[in-house]
Amino acid sequence: MQDLLVEPHDPARDRDWLDRLAQGCARYTPLVALDPPDGLILDIAGAAHLFGGEGALVADAEARLERTGMTVRAALGPTADAARALARYPAPPAPDEAAAIRRLPVAALELDAEATRALTRAGLKTIGDLSSRPMASLAARFGAGAATALRRLTGDAPSPLAPRLTPPPVAAERRFAEPVASAPHAMGVLAELADEAIEALAERGKGGRDFRATFFRSDGLARTIAVETGTPTRDAALVMRLFAERIDALRDPIDPGFGFDTIRLAVPRIEPFDASQLRLEGGAARAPAMDELADRLATRLGRGRVRRYRPADTHIPEQAQLELPAIDAPPPQAWPAPAPGEPPLRPFWLFDPPQPIEVIAEVPDGPPQRFRWRRALHAVRRYEGPERIAAEWWRRRDNKGLTRDYYRIEDDRGRRYWLFRHGLYEEKPDPRWYIHGLFA
Repeated sequence: MQDLLVEPHDPARDRDWLDRLAQGCARYTPLVALDPPDGLILDIAGAAHLFGGEGALVADAEARLERTGMTVRAALGPTADAARALARYPAPPAPDEAAAIRRLPVAALELDAEATRALTRAGLKTIGDLSSRPMASLAARFGAGAATALRRLTGDAPSPLAPRLTPPPVAAERRFAEPVASAPHAMGVLAELADEAIEALAERGKGGRDFRATFFRSDGLARTIAVETGTPTRDAALVMRLFAERIDALRDPIDPGFGFDTIRLAVPRIEPFDASQLRLEGGAARAPAMDELADRLATRLGRGRVRRYRPADTHIPEQAQLELPAIDAPPPQAWPAPAPGEPPLRPFWLFDPPQPIEVIAEVPDGPPQRFRWRRALHAVRRYEGPERIAAEWWRRRDNKGLTRDYYRIEDDRGRRYWLFRHGLYEEKPDPRWYIHGLFA
């Protein structure tokens, strides 16, 4: 036993490895599902002829997986449950798939131990033995789960597959008779696929928001690189620049190994592509450039590192804007602008949360005359207000909330502040004052 190698079990790494194997099997079909902890299910309907038939496809998949050091046991079946059972519970040789399924042991139903033991004690040892019995009697004696599992195994009930990835609406790929061992050559092929994908998007009148390039290596593994854009695009040059940014930022660069035999570009997220026109004075010309800059920064730094503010549908000042990743932000909306000649209604700088202050004010509900903030006393020279903002009672469970009275204040030194009283005297006997922001 000196050659025995013992390694600690790491379920997370096992799951990651299974996901990488599934990514490599996407060369055969986009409908690849994980069957943890050690299985994969491929729906090859309509794809087998590309590899010379079902047998050739299975043989190619087995050879590639074995080259990664895996022990493989594969099987074909009319349903996902049947293929899984035939692979995990080998049956005696049979003339066809239906006969092979009937020869499976009842353990292939994967019921609990007590139900499986009850079936074998009743003399029902194979799926064929169960199939010859009425379903109603099986359900009554061994439970509805046994009848459902049997119907799914024999194809009498749906056997849905949860694929790892949903087939994209637009995709383009290139297969090579001889593996491509040059990374620059592979990027050139990707540029050609980007042009094809853009043409397909143009035919649909759509633009892409998510582009995923998958490089399938000849040893069976695959590498996927994804880029996103903040707005729908049909600019192939922009897409390739984003891919270049992402690849340059990778800690682990693309390694062709023994070469790529397939390269695929998928566009899983597409949206309507609205035509844009620049104004004659050129005021809107900067918008596309800003969008492209945000996309490039998000690609290099991370999708959550570059953010944009968007107005929100609320009159509560600190909730009137949302900070969203630039990639996920909705289309730009116009911010409310003050009337010409009027000062801004909201300060440029807001405190989060508002800072408490001590105020001397007229009672009841009068404007402030003096206030103390950060140990400094400020005398009010001018004020404007109040701007009364009620609480959003429809969003509160208690249907209550305190009213805010906001004042724009200028002190004796010419500095301007945004203060508010939190609560009216009829709502609260001793309402507190806060400073919410500073005007420039």
